[in-house]
Amino acid sequence: MKPESEEQLAEMVRSANGPLSVRGGGTRHVPGDGEALTTSGLTGITLYEPGALTLVARAGTPMAVVEKALAKEGQRLPFEPMDHRALLGTKGTPTIGGAVAMNVSGPRRVQAGACRDSLIGVRFVDGEGTVIKNGGRVMKNVTGYDLVKLVAGARGSLGVLSEVSFKVLPSAATSVSLLIEGLDVTRAVACMSMALASPYEVNGAAHVPVGLDGTPVTMIRIEGLEGSVTYRAAKLQALLSSFGTVVVERRSGREGGLGVEAGWAWIRDVKAFEGTDGDVWRVSARPSHAPDIVARAGAEAALLDWGGGLVWLRLPEGTDLRARLGDFGGHATRVRGTGPGALPPEPDALATLTSGIRARFDPRGLFNPMTGV
Repeated sequence: MKPESEEQLAEMVRSANGPLSVRGGGTRHVPGDGEALTTSGLTGITLYEPGALTLVARAGTPMAVVEKALAKEGQRLPFEPMDHRALLGTKGTPTIGGAVAMNVSGPRRVQAGACRDSLIGVRFVDGEGTVIKNGGRVMKNVTGYDLVKLVAGARGSLGVLSEVSFKVLPSAATSVSLLIEGLDVTRAVACMSMALASPYEVNGAAHVPVGLDGTPVTMIRIEGLEGSVTYRAAKLQALLSSFGTVVVERRSGREGGLGVEAGWAWIRDVKAFEGTDGDVWRVSARPSHAPDIVARAGAEAALLDWGGGLVWLRLPEGTDLRARLGDFGGHATRVRGTGPGALPPEPDALATLTSGIRARFDPRGLFNPMTGV
């Protein structure tokens, strides 16, 4: 089923006689048992006011269309949405609704927040075929803001998104990466923590134990106006000098190539794991726990983002990472592969709350279970 209007979507949901396998562009979807329902027919930017830093788009609008429209006005989505195709080996088209459903957030999350923090309004169809509008189309209208946050990251389990509204931000005139090679995971986390705790407005901090040339590399990003970035880069270079030689890689405007942008896209999309075998796990925890997590996981490969608060791990197929880690004060999600449940088990109280919310929005149990990718 491929509705081309919100009214058609609502009618299809009302008429459904069994589970629906809801998807956007198919880049993050794990096939389910239900009848396929795609939002890829709900496309188009319905409102864009650059002066008000506001954009509204139908859920099936390709992410590339949104980003192109924003780039023409020198703006961008603050949360730097990840493209899962390299990691999952999928061929679809990422959509703005899919990013909301998964609460997809990239390296800039350490400064700009997650997808849900930029989301100011949604329209969706619940399990009874009712169209629900929540939040607004401009930043000063935040009616029902908590429900907007609830839908982001619900993985389509509460309803099918038809329209989303965002606050956007100006693009950076200058981007700089500070690179330190040769650090182990413990030293890298200490380095990233020092950078993030500094007053120099770091908006990216990542570590790759095995870089493209086989050497560990720690990456720190700052962005902004040319003069400000130059000043902050020099200060950070001096601050982090105790960790080793700090190389500054620059990209200013259209000059200097795409080294910085490509490097952070590589981190964002976990391209280090592209074309590899095995399961991929996404672990969220306190950055200070990252070195112990990497050591206990015994992974074939690892990548740290968010200053160590996000750890990507590649393990042999069927590995139960949660059993290896035990109680580590965070949660582990299987993003690719088979074996233990993809999502971490919920405590009893939270599971009861989740079940109650789902029963309210999807009483017939039509939509995606909270499993899969």
